[in-house]
Amino acid sequence: MPGRDTYKNSALPALGVSGLLLGTVFAVSSHDHGEADATVLATQIAQKEEALIAAMDDAKTAEGLAASAVEARDALEQRVATAVANGGDLTGLAPASTDPFVLGRPAHVDEIAAWDVDVLPDGRGLPQGRGDVWTGEEVFVEQCASCHGDFAEGVGNWPVLAGGLDTLADKDPVKTVGSYWPHLSTAWDYINRSMPFGAAGTLTADETYAIVAYILYSNDLVGDDFVLSDENFAEFEMYNANGFVIDDRSELEYSAWRGDPCMSNCKDMVEITMRATFLDVTPEGGGVSVMNHAAASDAPVFTQDGVVLQDIDASADQDAPTPALVTAPTGDAERGASLYEHCSGCHQIGEGAGDGIGPHLNGIFDRAAAQAEGYRYSDGLQRAADGGLIWDYTTLDAYIEDPRALVSQTRMSFAGVKQQRDRDDLLAYLRLFSADPQNIPEAAPTAVSIDHSVAPEVLAIVGDPAYGEYLSGECTSCHQASGAANGIPSITLWPTEDFVIAMHAYKEGVRLHPVMQMMAERLSDEEIAALAAYFQQLE
Repeated sequence: MPGRDTYKNSALPALGVSGLLLGTVFAVSSHDHGEADATVLATQIAQKEEALIAAMDDAKTAEGLAASAVEARDALEQRVATAVANGGDLTGLAPASTDPFVLGRPAHVDEIAAWDVDVLPDGRGLPQGRGDVWTGEEVFVEQCASCHGDFAEGVGNWPVLAGGLDTLADKDPVKTVGSYWPHLSTAWDYINRSMPFGAAGTLTADETYAIVAYILYSNDLVGDDFVLSDENFAEFEMYNANGFVIDDRSELEYSAWRGDPCMSNCKDMVEITMRATFLDVTPEGGGVSVMNHAAASDAPVFTQDGVVLQDIDASADQDAPTPALVTAPTGDAERGASLYEHCSGCHQIGEGAGDGIGPHLNGIFDRAAAQAEGYRYSDGLQRAADGGLIWDYTTLDAYIEDPRALVSQTRMSFAGVKQQRDRDDLLAYLRLFSADPQNIPEAAPTAVSIDHSVAPEVLAIVGDPAYGEYLSGECTSCHQASGAANGIPSITLWPTEDFVIAMHAYKEGVRLHPVMQMMAERLSDEEIAALAAYFQQLE
């Protein structure tokens, strides 16, 4: 490092620099340069002077830092020498410092407020606001229905938000906001912070209140005149509020797990009996729910655009009348079956159909409105029924086109089917499950059986049910082993041949479903046979 005298000798005193610079200005201005040129030169020279003085200051600062570093080094060397002389350990840990670490700064009030957005069960943390059911329905259809359905019934594999009351003790419980969640604050907080998908945080407080009110209404927990606000929020008690217990495992169980592990009487070998595989089955951009419209049997299977339609004439025990497969002159029942996928998430139809989010549609033609036994209809539809509304071709066509135009304040917030051909085809399909409907004459059968050929040696493979159970984890992540078909078709008790044919149809692209095609392509012929054997023998 240069010494202090070096810097002194290399730097001119500030006054001497100023005199030199001013002399230069005078010399320049005394020649042929004009007064303006002299002024510009004087300014430039002044700037040079400031830069030179700053450089001198930096040099002095560097000199001081260097001297401090030398002093610190000398002091450290002295301490090390002393420690060595006294037998000290230079490899040990340094003593703990009592000096505080001066890091960061206290958070501003606004910064804390930006993070403090959680809502507690008693309503603490809620912003002021309010929202009614009907406003919530409009916002929900616009912001949420693409994933969760118009009625919170769930679309494809997106979560269902409504229904499932009294199913928590079942083998396959339906856990929804209404049936499972103990605190309303969970729904409000989650929607406020995380929804809508891809645009989190864009909902206003009033919109969030309205959406939560509509979800409560969809779960039949409030009436259609309900208004949710920060004032009455804490007063609302959820259906499953008492369904949870305090987690006391730390007091009652953890101590039992902390003893010495057992290292005796171990098994000679470990056998894998089940596996869990993550399946990316969430539909891109939403999707539509698909359900089986009739139980699997030995009856012929008809298909249109990859959508299966069972010949209902082969099921003699179904509750609804079973006319021959027919179509109206202006409607294609097979195409209508494909279009009905958009309805099936709410309305069941066919053998064993019951009420879901919406009432079942067996025998809908020539039936008085709001007459499905045990179903809770909206006040609007009940008023229409009291006024004598009968479901025939004309009224159903009008209702499917624009539900609210025919029945004000109906809970069916579906926007409607605008194309006449689509409505004709849907009505032709619905007609199959009604006896002697009005305004739709009989016509010749039009469904054509599609024979998907599977090699006889493939059909002859005898599957191992135990191996099928081992493989079934990938199936039961979507299909319920109990045979329930809540938006996803049941495959339990399928005849083995039907199962094998269906899987090979997916594998070869005859049936169109991207997830099923992906799954089928992974499976060998023996694995498909094993799955068929397992699901066929389930009870």
